[in-house]
Amino acid sequence: MNLSARLPPLPGVQNEEMRLITGRMLLLALFACSAVRSADQPPTLAIGASAPDFRLPGADGRTYTLADFRDAKVLAIIFTAVHCPTAEVYEARIKKLVAGYKPRGVEFAVIQPNSPKALRLDEMGYTDLGDSLSDMKLRAAHREFNFPFLYDGDTQEASQKYGPTATPHVFLFDAERKLRYEGRVDSNPREPYAKVPDARNALDAMLSGKPVPVERTPAVGCSVKWAYKETLHNSEAEKIRQEAVTVKTVTPAELKQLRQNATGKTLLVNFWATWCGPCTAEFPELLKTWRMYRKRPFELVTVSINYPDEEKGVRKFLEEQHASSRNLLFGTMDPYESMKAFDADWNGGVPCSMLIAPGGKVLYKEQGTLDILKMRRMILASFPDDDYVGQNAYWNGQ
Repeated sequence: MNLSARLPPLPGVQNEEMRLITGRMLLLALFACSAVRSADQPPTLAIGASAPDFRLPGADGRTYTLADFRDAKVLAIIFTAVHCPTAEVYEARIKKLVAGYKPRGVEFAVIQPNSPKALRLDEMGYTDLGDSLSDMKLRAAHREFNFPFLYDGDTQEASQKYGPTATPHVFLFDAERKLRYEGRVDSNPREPYAKVPDARNALDAMLSGKPVPVERTPAVGCSVKWAYKETLHNSEAEKIRQEAVTVKTVTPAELKQLRQNATGKTLLVNFWATWCGPCTAEFPELLKTWRMYRKRPFELVTVSINYPDEEKGVRKFLEEQHASSRNLLFGTMDPYESMKAFDADWNGGVPCSMLIAPGGKVLYKEQGTLDILKMRRMILASFPDDDYVGQNAYWNGQ
């Protein structure tokens, strides 16, 4: 293909010469982009290939290798994630696969391939946890996983050999550990629309000694967070450090209005003080939570109960934390008036946090250090389905 055929002539340059030069440059650019893509995304294992070995720690504290599944008639290796909303809505379906097929001689190894260092906060708007091994243990316990949940986020050596493109991504191997199927669990992340149970069809065929009807399907979900994406994580962190930090004094009347929550969003109000050790200790996790959910209908307001003449110290701490959230400071020398205006039942101890639904209903109140996971799960459960239908049901245990 002559890429320069439609280039317009440039003044002072022979048109044919310019076409040739530019065409060569475009071809080189295309080859370079292709090389980058192939280096970034490893090739997906080919049908008929042998299962690559692995040695990976599990959320249950054990270490697993391919040999641990030697007696299986069929081995299902599924790559999935903790943070991914698509992976979340498939958790129950994967558990059903395990419950239905393990008695028939199918073993399952579910691998988390993402590098935690490559995960950005703005990719965590639908999750309570990230993709670290410790986070995997929490998710596995919370959702009562019935399968080995293995971690490959540090080296990604096993994941590189299999080449998953998204989470979840299924690989099915026969008794000789030859790949017979790779792709999606079924035909739609929204379960009511999943009319084709691709993985089940393949498993049934393999167990009955028949050819797999469809050997490959596309896997839709979150892209794998390969280690090279750490640069995107670092870029986000730098942008956060550059965000403006403000603090504004607040009157008792304004605090009363804040309590009513006319924002149209789920509102988390945290009362704290610079001299309060538990307050400053939990502050980073509060900010992380806000950065995770700030693209959704959520707002964090921090309220320092320091006196107005202590604003300098308050501002210094907020700047050290890069707290670009909405930050308020008691604007009166009578703190009890401000406390009563917000919550007449509050005795004034800090830290104190309140999660408020739009319209003022209290969803959660904690005087003392927050259970941050409990708080995040309540925040997620409060969100209506917006651009990912099914998340509200997931976080409300449906």
